Amino acid sequence: MIPFKDDNPTRSLPFVTLAIIALNISSFILELLSPRDSQYLVYAFGAIPKDILSFHSDQPIPAVLTLFTSMFMHGGLLHIVGNMLYFWIFGNNIEDRLGHARFIFFYLFCGVFAAYSHALSSPNSAVPMIGASGAISGVLGAYLLLFPTARIHTIVFFGFFIQVIKIPALIVIGFWAIIQFASGLITQGILHQGGTAWFAHVGGFLAGLLTIKLWLPRR
Repeated sequence: MIPFKDDNPTRSLPFVTLAIIALNISSFILELLSPRDSQYLVYAFGAIPKDILSFHSDQPIPAVLTLFTSMFMHGGLLHIVGNMLYFWIFGNNIEDRLGHARFIFFYLFCGVFAAYSHALSSPNSAVPMIGASGAISGVLGAYLLLFPTARIHTIVFFGFFIQVIKIPALIVIGFWAIIQFASGLITQGILHQGGTAWFAHVGGFLAGLLTIKLWLPRR
């Protein structure tokens, strides 16, 4: 299943969502244009589990800052396109409910929580984590709780046939969440070799799902 839009209108222009997307794209372009090789950039600005747990780093910037720089780096075109697509579909509605300023802090909070969730699952790992996936997972968790019946336009593959179906967010995001939990459990113990930081997705998702009502402005 590939979601590409929802039927959930917003009341205001989601300029924070647009700005975060623009920052991610700009950072990715700078990565591609940088004279430094990609491995150096990933180790310099990615969140390394053992460093963010010890608050010590041998890299150019303090470990605590990599919690934020890592959120705006991506490992390839498919990585950033997938993340930004999901963020655009679900982020604008969460920004609309929280307000622009609250949404910024909520997004960063979910990203930091996600990074530490991954770090705690692999505390001795020296492999950097990059990507906005953890923060976006928090947005998905919030959307699932606030808009479970919203209809998501989803591309579904039936063998050689492709169909666009409107599916409730509860099913789309719920299916996504099950995959993240299952993948995290299956790959536990081999994350030191690199790959997807599944527990960052799980941690970010739970952070958004369980705390979103605390972030809502009081009526």
